[in-house]
Amino acid sequence: MTTGKIIQEIRSYITLTIAVCISSLGWAGFIIPSDIIGGGITGLSTTFYFLWGWNVGITSLVINAFLILLAIKILGLSYGVKTVYCTVVFSVLLSFLTQYFKEPLVSDVFIATLIGAALGGVGTSILFINGGSTGGNEIIAMIINKYKNISLGKLLLIMDVIIISTSYIVFHDIEKIVYGLITMAIFSYSIDLVISGNKQTVQFFIISEKYEELMDKILIDGNKGVTMIDGIGGYTREHKKILMVISKKRTSSIVFKIIKDIDPKAFITMGSVSGVYGQGFEKIKA
Repeated sequence: MTTGKIIQEIRSYITLTIAVCISSLGWAGFIIPSDIIGGGITGLSTTFYFLWGWNVGITSLVINAFLILLAIKILGLSYGVKTVYCTVVFSVLLSFLTQYFKEPLVSDVFIATLIGAALGGVGTSILFINGGSTGGNEIIAMIINKYKNISLGKLLLIMDVIIISTSYIVFHDIEKIVYGLITMAIFSYSIDLVISGNKQTVQFFIISEKYEELMDKILIDGNKGVTMIDGIGGYTREHKKILMVISKKRTSSIVFKIIKDIDPKAFITMGSVSGVYGQGFEKIKA
């Protein structure tokens, strides 16, 4: 393994650790001490916690063991290694934090629901983006998503509704179920919001007299593909060269900088693209 690859893996695991911390804080600091049963294996483990006092972290770790083996078989060994790491760290943090936070960090249950679910969703989405997971129904969702182009958030929401609905046996309180459903709705929305933002793609059309220089600079320095299109001006009837560039939105500033340096008077249009498939972008899922 090269030095660059090792550094990349270290950065990946640092990111995963931060994401796990964010997610565990949402659960242990806001959701669980507010007597709210969320979805997933963590939610199921919370049910056992309220019924019999079982440790949430240890319970979720035991339940996840089988699902992790399933993930290794279907999603690959690299995914399984990261999942094992994230699941263990998440379980340890939950075990510690649930003992430390006996009361939610905010007094209002609804605010605790909003903050806890948002933190949990953001942390989980960062895990997904970096090829990790804290196990549970997230593994099932990612397996389904591998073969079917279905929103991860929607898959999680369906499974969570089923789990949350069973929490009635703990509290016999419809209000608690409603809070649990709100938690998971925000959780799922946060996942889709972060993942969609990470994958958002834009399309540039650039008209400039310095198209040759722009194309070379975008290809080499910007490391982006460029397509040159022949066009004719509707008013002048002059032949023009149009450059088409597809870029991730988060790196689109690179294209703007190159254009500004070479031809600040260039005519540019930029629009969002709902889907880009092929080399360097998303794979087609049938």
